[in-house]
Amino acid sequence: MAGSIPASRTGSPAAGAFAGAPPTAARRKSSSLTAEAWRRFRRHRLALFGSVVLVLMVLAVLTGPLVYRVPIDEIDFKAKLKAPSWAHPLGTDDLGQDVLARMLYGGRISLAVGLSAMLIAIIAGTAVGAVAGFTGGYVDHALMRVTDLFLSLPGLPLLLLIVYLFRDGLKKTLGPEIGVFVLIVAVIGGLRWMPVARLVRAQFLSLREKEFVEAARGLGAAPLRQVLRHILPNSVGPVIVAGTIDVADIPTWGRILFDAKDNLDFASHWALFPGTAIFLTVLSINYIGDGLRDALDPRKVL
Repeated sequence: MAGSIPASRTGSPAAGAFAGAPPTAARRKSSSLTAEAWRRFRRHRLALFGSVVLVLMVLAVLTGPLVYRVPIDEIDFKAKLKAPSWAHPLGTDDLGQDVLARMLYGGRISLAVGLSAMLIAIIAGTAVGAVAGFTGGYVDHALMRVTDLFLSLPGLPLLLLIVYLFRDGLKKTLGPEIGVFVLIVAVIGGLRWMPVARLVRAQFLSLREKEFVEAARGLGAAPLRQVLRHILPNSVGPVIVAGTIDVADIPTWGRILFDAKDNLDFASHWALFPGTAIFLTVLSINYIGDGLRDALDPRKVL
C-alpha cells in the first residue's frame, strides 16, 4: 500500500521499544530522523531563503538600536518628510522623526507579538483539535461548538473590551510595558486558535484509523502514546503552515504604515520601508512553514 512506508517510519521507534531495543539504538534512530528532517529542509531553497531573511531581521531589530542611536521620539520640523539621506538613511516622517530608528525599535514589538501570538494559537488549537479528533463523540461535538462560538466573536471589539477591563490590573502586576504586551499577545493568540483546532481535528480523524495506529493500539500503546508518538507527528506539517499564516499581524510596523497613508504622493519612502519589512517578514515565515511541512511529512519525497 502507498501509506505503508510512512507508517513504518513513524511507528518504528515505538515498535523497537516494544521489542526491547536498547536505549542507544532508539536515540540513534531519533538522531537519524532529525538529521533526515534537516536534510529535507535544506533542500527547500525558499525555506532557507526565508530563514536567512528572518534571522537577519531579528538581528537587526535586536542589535540595531544599540548601533544606530538616533532617538525615536526626537521631533525636528525642519527635517519633516525628508527623503533618505546620509543623516536619515530611510528618511523622516511628518514630525521629522527618523524612520529607521522607529522601525528598529518597533520591530522588536512587532516580531515578539506576532511570533508569541502564533505559538499560543498553535498550542491551544493543537490541544483542542487533538482531544476532539482522538476522543470523538460528545467531547468532539462540545469542543467543536466552542470553536464555532469563538469563530463568531468579533475580534477587534473584543480586543478593545478585554484591554479596557484588564489593562490596569496587569500594569500593576507586571508593569506598564510587560502587562500590556502579555494582554495583547494573549488576546490575539486566543482569537486565532480555531482554524488550527479544526485542521488538527480533521487530521486526527483520518490518522487514528490508519494501520500503523491500529498496530500500536494492538500492541498495547496507551492513548497518550498513540497521540504523541504516532498521530501528532504525522499531522504537524499542516499545523505549522496554518500557524505561520497567522503571523500577519505586525502592529508597530503597521502603525508606521498607517500614519504614512496620507503622504504617499510626496513621501512614499515613509510607507515603502515599513511595508517592505512587513512583506519580507510574513513571506519568510510562510516559506519556513512550507519547508517544515515538507521536511516533517514522511509521505513527501525530496
